[in-house]
Amino acid sequence: MTHTDSHSSTYPLNINGVQRHLPLFKVQSDLAIAVLNILGDTELTEAAAHALNGRMAGISYDVIVTAEAKSIPLAYALSVHSGRPYIVLRKNYKSYMGEALSTETLSITTGKPQTLYLDAKDRAAIGGRRVALVDDVVSTGSTLAAMRALMVQAEAEIAAVAAICTEGDMAQWSEVIALAHLPLFPLSA
Repeated sequence: MTHTDSHSSTYPLNINGVQRHLPLFKVQSDLAIAVLNILGDTELTEAAAHALNGRMAGISYDVIVTAEAKSIPLAYALSVHSGRPYIVLRKNYKSYMGEALSTETLSITTGKPQTLYLDAKDRAAIGGRRVALVDDVVSTGSTLAAMRALMVQAEAEIAAVAAICTEGDMAQWSEVIALAHLPLFPLSA
């Protein structure tokens, strides 16, 4: 594996002065990725939210939108820093969600189709508003595509797309406001 540090199975990441060594995880027989998991990592989440809020200062948006579950702490922290509310697109429908909008995506980590739901209350909160789509890592773009599809259905305008990291082909993610880029790690067969 290339581009790793002295820890043979990790990749170094520095976000706004916070250093982490991301474990490499084999996702295919010939490919590994560096896994960023901010759940429970308040220091990294806060550093990322602070930096993203600064990078998004010149963008006019009303609401932060994220998908369940790993990026919820980031959306929350960005909400605190920006003073804007956040909405979470859910992966399971509950009856209290009312007439929810839905769309399907394919998860790179599970390899299975997943459905994202925007509940009726949140749909009303973003209809006609400018939203910032936020994720921890944008890799294949499948979650982002599903989030975009729901915003179209909800008649919300996408003002920005932000993430802690992009992954894979950097040129593909030129529109994403990101703090770092994670390379892919080809494995020899």
